[in-house]
Amino acid sequence: MEVSALDRTSPVPLYFQVAGRLEQLIEGGQLPVGGRLENEVELAERLGVSRPTMRRAIQYLVERGVLVRKRGIGTQIVHPKVRRPVELSSLYDDLAKSGKRPTTRIRSLDVRPAPDHVAEALGVPEGTEVTWMERLRFAAGEPLALMHNAVPVDVLPLRHDDLEARGLYELLRAAGYVPRMADQVVGARAATAAEARLLGDTRGAPVLTMTRTAWDAGGRAVEYGSHIYRASRYSFALTLSS
Repeated sequence: MEVSALDRTSPVPLYFQVAGRLEQLIEGGQLPVGGRLENEVELAERLGVSRPTMRRAIQYLVERGVLVRKRGIGTQIVHPKVRRPVELSSLYDDLAKSGKRPTTRIRSLDVRPAPDHVAEALGVPEGTEVTWMERLRFAAGEPLALMHNAVPVDVLPLRHDDLEARGLYELLRAAGYVPRMADQVVGARAATAAEARLLGDTRGAPVLTMTRTAWDAGGRAVEYGSHIYRASRYSFALTLSS
């Protein structure tokens, strides 16, 4: 196992740097899912850090759901977590770019009057018809997100087969409605029993929530989305500057 050198002059804590290196190796497949992590003493010596630093790095990855400690087995690699940049892109696009092999199960797809909160978000009169869809998104065969979206019917006719094979934003772009701006709100809550069952998690497991309204370059609202993601397998990544 090769790990790039740590920057001891950086303001980023050493444990965080170590955790990041280990996570890169897991995501890259050098440390395979289901395998065991080396003894923390050996890892600390290999990286030239103290045992408390290594222990804190491992605990950080345990808290993120990347590693799990099992009695009699040791520290086991559970799954690389999907990290998604907070930018105007679709989950399908992001998963495909990162090699996560996205697949989609369409749970419902129909035309209906927009609920009041959806009509308000899209800036259309109450009762305006939208195509409403519920999709379960998988990454590398594992359920990751439950997604509800509404698209005005005069923006894009949507078909079951297209939504299974392609991402919604790809379909919008192909129809000439390129999302250029969005309002997005990210939150967290506990999964309901039904949501947990679909996502392969336990009732009450933490989920991340995201609601988004996207507009094209002409200021037309082209999509409303309300999604939930498994917090143990997914996170939003932000780059901040002043």
